[in-house]
Amino acid sequence: MNPGPAATRYARVLLEVALQESDPVVVDTDLDAVVRLLTTNTELHSAVTNPAVPVTAKRSVVETIVTRLGTCPPVRKLVLMLADRDRLALVPSIGAAYRDRLMAHRRVIRAEITTAEPLADSRVQQLRDTLSQATGRDVMLTTAVDPALIGGVVARVGSTVYDASLATQLAKMRARLWERR
Repeated sequence: MNPGPAATRYARVLLEVALQESDPVVVDTDLDAVVRLLTTNTELHSAVTNPAVPVTAKRSVVETIVTRLGTCPPVRKLVLMLADRDRLALVPSIGAAYRDRLMAHRRVIRAEITTAEPLADSRVQQLRDTLSQATGRDVMLTTAVDPALIGGVVARVGSTVYDASLATQLAKMRARLWERR
């Protein structure tokens, strides 16, 4: 999801405030709780994003939510400010942008490994360590299984894809053989 420039600016400022006044991980957890509540409760989402609902009513609802959730001061201030500006629709995008910025700050990168068969935990750890050494960052690794790969591995590290699958190698061989005909 591309969060957009406004959400990115709010996320940048929120991280700066969190680093100075709070714990950035607590801010992430609290912001995620607000995002989940606003995105999973369709009636609530409709109410806080509906332009026909007065801003004062939205603020009142949001104030109740952040109080009951016990959110930390930076998240509370942000969400109330967004309610005052009638920009609560940005909250999910801000949450995604904040998480990306926090991961970059902590030098963590996302990676996904896809194989034809499930990997043993020891092999997953070995791949995580290898990717960590290659990137110079901590790696948040997820795994997936796709039998169509036949064998080998496809690694997505950030936005880069490394495809060492048997299916891709066979497709390349077939293409070369067809070129020589």
